[in-house]
Amino acid sequence: MSPAITVGVLGATSPAGQQVLAKLAAAGHRVVAFSRSAQPAGEADAVRWVSLSDSQAEEAARATGPITVWIALCHIWVVGEHFDFMRRLGAQRLVCLSSTSRYTKVSSQNAYEEALVQRLSDGERALAEWAEGASIGWTVLRPTLIYGRSTDRNLSEIVRIIRKLRVFPVFGRAGGLRQPVYVDDVAQAAVLSAFAPEAADKGYNISGAEVLSYREMVTRIFKAMGRAPRLLTVPIWLFNSALFFLRLIPRYRNWNSDMVQRMNRDMVFAHDEAARDFGFKPQPFVLRDIDVL
Repeated sequence: MSPAITVGVLGATSPAGQQVLAKLAAAGHRVVAFSRSAQPAGEADAVRWVSLSDSQAEEAARATGPITVWIALCHIWVVGEHFDFMRRLGAQRLVCLSSTSRYTKVSSQNAYEEALVQRLSDGERALAEWAEGASIGWTVLRPTLIYGRSTDRNLSEIVRIIRKLRVFPVFGRAGGLRQPVYVDDVAQAAVLSAFAPEAADKGYNISGAEVLSYREMVTRIFKAMGRAPRLLTVPIWLFNSALFFLRLIPRYRNWNSDMVQRMNRDMVFAHDEAARDFGFKPQPFVLRDIDVL
């Protein structure tokens, strides 16, 4: 990677965004980090923060010169709001995050999840059409279940339930296979693919190095928290009966019966193409203290 390149990062305050900024700065790049709200200046001189809500955002971004490489870590269906903005600032290369939920939730009967699948697929299609029309190289990364640094919405919710209930409910055998990917590895994939010519105009599934059952994943979370695993097997019919009342609680309003079925469904995605084209090499599912705070 050339240290002379300026990289723009959208969604810079997201969990993966923080790690992307660190990796880019460590590699010697100049970075313009964009967020919807004003952010305090960071310690790294390589990172310049620009608020998208500022009417002078484009002028502030231009102060660093052309921004040729972009990494967008916001929802992929939101990236389209910034297409013209990125092109005016000199975009030649763009990496965006989508999700393997595009495939795992495609059969869901839940309106929220149906809409999510549609937004993901529409976002990917809009990106490819715009980028190809503008002669900008694009890459889509579809992570599996992202975890790590106590900043995700997946593993952190399991940790929260364990702390509150001291047990974790599972449904049926909970034998569906998972391939969790660490947030740092997602960030590394974004940075590597942004500078890999072979990754241009392609989409990749990115997953962790280890395949394990949902039950085993939860068991390891208990152990990482220093607790003896206590999994409560709940009959599926009982969960479905209680679902109406659970959805009255704002935190659980999008819960649905398909979630139970997915706990027993395999969600494994190979990352061989990412390894071949930009050297993606994820870590196994190993939890540290920072991951279960």
